[in-house]
Amino acid sequence: MAQRVVGDRPAEVTAPITVSPYDPGWPAAYAREESRIRSALGTRALAVEHVGSTAVPGLAAKDRIDIDLIVADPADEDEYVPPLAAAGYVLRTREPHWYEHRCLWNSDHSVNLHVFGPDCDEYLRHVIFRDWLRTHPKDRDRYASCKIEVAAEHPLSMAHYVAGKGKVVVDILRRAGLR
Repeated sequence: MAQRVVGDRPAEVTAPITVSPYDPGWPAAYAREESRIRSALGTRALAVEHVGSTAVPGLAAKDRIDIDLIVADPADEDEYVPPLAAAGYVLRTREPHWYEHRCLWNSDHSVNLHVFGPDCDEYLRHVIFRDWLRTHPKDRDRYASCKIEVAAEHPLSMAHYVAGKGKVVVDILRRAGLR
């Protein structure tokens, strides 16, 4: 974990992971952030997508908006980090070994801005997963139950929280047509 940390951010969560009931204000929060991102980057933002649980109506989630930003080359931080920094985002994660992923946070860390390249499989999985959950309430509810259970089991470990959801996520992606 520590190798991917940028700046003074902690390598692990500092407060228990909490999964909250769906908040109908999340789409509006995303829209505000999307506008900030697009204003900062212009055409350098090849795609901006609301992903993660807050993008699925009715789904319980951590109260944090996940956004996928597609840029031409995530490794070329000079191309997009300075304008995003001017818009209030701070680079917090660098994972060159995993799709050149970068993650920026806004000032209160109510947003995770994930940066990927245009041919990234992970971005496509995020969109497929989101869209499936939006149209399959039984899978949405199953995923919510899993998240609540795993957060209770591992309240202070984001790595364990993510890993604990893995089997259900993979099963749902398979149901959505991925192999």
